[in-house]
Amino acid sequence: MPRLSRRSFLAASAALMASPAFAAKPSGEDADVIVVGAGAAGIAAARRLAAEKMRVIVFEGSDRIGGRCATDTGTFGVPFDLGAHWIHSPDASPLIAGGAPAGLEVYAAPRWQSVRIGPRAARDAELELFLAAQVRAQRALREPLKGKGDAAAERLLPHDLGAWKGALEFMFGPFTTSQDLANISAADLVRSAERTGDAFCRQGYGALLAKLAAGLNIKLSTPVSMVAWGKSTVLETPESLWYPRAVILTASTNVLAGDDIEFIPPLPKNVKAAIANLPLGSLDHIALDMPGNPLALQKDDLVFEQATGSKTAALLANVSGTSLHVVSVGGAFGRELSAKGEAAMLDFATGWLSSAFDTNVKRFIKKTRVTRWNAQEFVLGAMSAAGPGHADARKVLADPLGRLWLAGEALHETQWGTVNGAWESGTRAAESVLRHFKRGGREEPKARSKQRRKRRDEE
Repeated sequence: MPRLSRRSFLAASAALMASPAFAAKPSGEDADVIVVGAGAAGIAAARRLAAEKMRVIVFEGSDRIGGRCATDTGTFGVPFDLGAHWIHSPDASPLIAGGAPAGLEVYAAPRWQSVRIGPRAARDAELELFLAAQVRAQRALREPLKGKGDAAAERLLPHDLGAWKGALEFMFGPFTTSQDLANISAADLVRSAERTGDAFCRQGYGALLAKLAAGLNIKLSTPVSMVAWGKSTVLETPESLWYPRAVILTASTNVLAGDDIEFIPPLPKNVKAAIANLPLGSLDHIALDMPGNPLALQKDDLVFEQATGSKTAALLANVSGTSLHVVSVGGAFGRELSAKGEAAMLDFATGWLSSAFDTNVKRFIKKTRVTRWNAQEFVLGAMSAAGPGHADARKVLADPLGRLWLAGEALHETQWGTVNGAWESGTRAAESVLRHFKRGGREEPKARSKQRRKRRDEE
């Protein structure tokens, strides 16, 4: 028989009786819907519900909003996006559908790429070969596997990529999805939406998301440790228990797979399996402040190398015209490197750049910052990717569990791994909650509202 913890006992009792003895909420505050997580999905859900005059509270475990889309302006004095930076398909992005928020500038990302071969830039003829191989690989990754089965996405790649194979495996695997192609479902990758251009926000993608969160009731440094999702819905935070009419939970799949949040009753087996089959990959940024453009690159110049193995990276140089240079590492190699710590990551980045540009870049560096998302509490990774054979796992997570809804980029079948996908998933969850309330009629909410007022009076 499973052990009954004190938390489980209190939660079960609260779920059954809504006992005021455990409901000492600050200032009697209450909510129709509680959203867990202040990333893109959580902010989108809260905005949609607030637009319908619902009482919404967003609980965020960390001390900032944005989740995997956050901007640091303190380290370098210029915006540095800790996670998401590329605004994919900007013309269709729900975050800037009405234009960029006031005070922010969104501009098209350059379409060019620079390629290094050993310590030199690729010649024009070599660059043409690379671009041709890139187009062939990109087309191949859009074609479903023959037959009805699923397999690793690496099987989709052409066999004649030659010297460009390593670079393209990194570009379409770790750099784009945070996973090696060997660990991604071919069917899931084929299903993903084709991107129509990219853009950058000069003030940072995280700053854009923060603007969209303005006016929402967000409580930072308030992790949720328990969710009871039976006939009644109960949440536990460090200070109290909460009794919302519905919950939208936007935690990452790696967090959901852990034990930081206790579910009462436990999540169904098929939901647990879907979560396990949508693990977060690894993608980190090593940011270097190098004034004076010592590498002689253009603004927002994206640089790859003719890699001979998996130990490779990408460079985004002179970010938005600043002296910030960001080296990105990911996949299995990036995970291994991140586990070794910041010093090892900096050593790799400086060594990689020095080799690619035939110069000692350490003498140009003024400041640095390194992200380690795999160790970041309340996140534990980068983007979700369905493993081979598990392309349908996302559908499982989209179904509500009683009055509990899951949301996040992992639930979007065509825009997984993107801020756009997370935002749309949060909006869809909110709309599903609204439909649920509408189907339930008006009497039940009024009755529950009276019960809440009675509990507050008794407190």
